[in-house]
Amino acid sequence: MIKEYWKVVALVTLLQTLINYSLFYHGLNLVPGAIGAVIVGSQPLVTAIVASMMHSDDHLTRKKVATVISGLAGVILISAGRQVFRFGTAIELVGIIMILGANAALSVSNVIVSLKSKGLNPLVLSSSSLFTGGVILYLVSIPTEGTPTLPLPAEYWMVLAWLSIMAAVAFSIWFKLLQRPGVRVSELNLWKFIIPVVGAILSWLIVPDEKPEWITVTGMIIIISSLVLFNTNFKNLPGKNQV
Repeated sequence: MIKEYWKVVALVTLLQTLINYSLFYHGLNLVPGAIGAVIVGSQPLVTAIVASMMHSDDHLTRKKVATVISGLAGVILISAGRQVFRFGTAIELVGIIMILGANAALSVSNVIVSLKSKGLNPLVLSSSSLFTGGVILYLVSIPTEGTPTLPLPAEYWMVLAWLSIMAAVAFSIWFKLLQRPGVRVSELNLWKFIIPVVGAILSWLIVPDEKPEWITVTGMIIIISSLVLFNTNFKNLPGKNQV
């Protein structure tokens, strides 16, 4: 499969693993957490624009734009409820540009998977791109950051194993969804607005001193409502034709 679809695997490795991860984590280190969360949350907007340019059947509709705007508003409220927004130095602008670049690379990768990977097992695509890209990133990190000090604590290996499994499983499922007939990349990416909602709920359950605040809950309600409205076909509701 890798031999047959080597171009797709190479592009996904380059865009989704190498470029996306490099720009994403470096960019997050340069911006405040609240701003970083909002820029990361703009992924559905970037994907909608990229998909409309690359895919002839994935247009920007008014309903889709309204959902994106509502979702971004919800992300902003969730971020504002957890951290204070602070705009400052030029280096933060560089960080914002890097995160947007990561979003763009990920969006292009999603469209490529949707258009070019039919017949390629998503597990093969996920494992090959993550493994190859991970090895390259590790080799690049040695001259720039040095080798890790050994031995590393057991907690490190547990966290690494957990994150590795989650990434592999999540990307495999995501690729499978992108490959399904009739699935539009931009519409599937709208569901990424649910990530800050789940993150906020998990932080309330796990992180000490984290508790719900009205502004955060309001943002969550806006996101959930926008997704429900987008996926509701009002034309087919019972009694619609009788009105």
